[in-house]
Amino acid sequence: MAQTPDEPLTLTVHSLPKLDRASADAVASTRAGRWKMLGLMLVCAAPVIASYLTYYVVRPEGRRNYGELIDPQRPLPAWTGTDVQGRVVPLSMLKDQWLLISVADSACNDACQQHLYLQRQLRETLGREKERLDWVWLRTGEAVLSEPLKQVTAAAQVLHVDAQALAAWLQPAPGQKIEDHLYVVDPLGNWMMRFPANLDPKQARRDLDRLLRASAFWDKEGRAN
Repeated sequence: MAQTPDEPLTLTVHSLPKLDRASADAVASTRAGRWKMLGLMLVCAAPVIASYLTYYVVRPEGRRNYGELIDPQRPLPAWTGTDVQGRVVPLSMLKDQWLLISVADSACNDACQQHLYLQRQLRETLGREKERLDWVWLRTGEAVLSEPLKQVTAAAQVLHVDAQALAAWLQPAPGQKIEDHLYVVDPLGNWMMRFPANLDPKQARRDLDRLLRASAFWDKEGRAN
């Protein structure tokens, strides 16, 4: 029987299919779309980043904050409060405005009343910019809110909240009580500053003015509907 001589193993190489014009255009369009989306995200975030850099980093020599900056910042919690009409209000509804917050028992002693007065006065001294700052009283305890207090705080956001839940978010300086301070929350919903106990209104007003000026080009008055 005749034997077939050994033959070398050969491979046939087929060329890869070439992309047609439509496929190439689709790939290019997808890539361009991704770059545009990334660019849009950077543009949207840039004003916020820039304003914080302006306030926190680019500062004249010798300038100091009166309020203590909170690091890391703490976002508004997911729980709810109850307004003076008895409606349940998520704390997230307070976002999109600067917030100046006080905390006190609903019975509202002299220190509480002083804080409410200072909040109102600080807001009024901001002039046209005051519409970008909300006056907020987070009240605790079981006391019924008196009619005089309702009238005094008619321009404020007054919410009854759980004291234990509140203490897990806002915290006082060492040796102080949560009621001793005023707290600042930015429009993104982050607690970012705590004013000292025994507040100096002039220095607090200066900090608020700086914050509002630094954020003026991205934060506008009012909330988005």
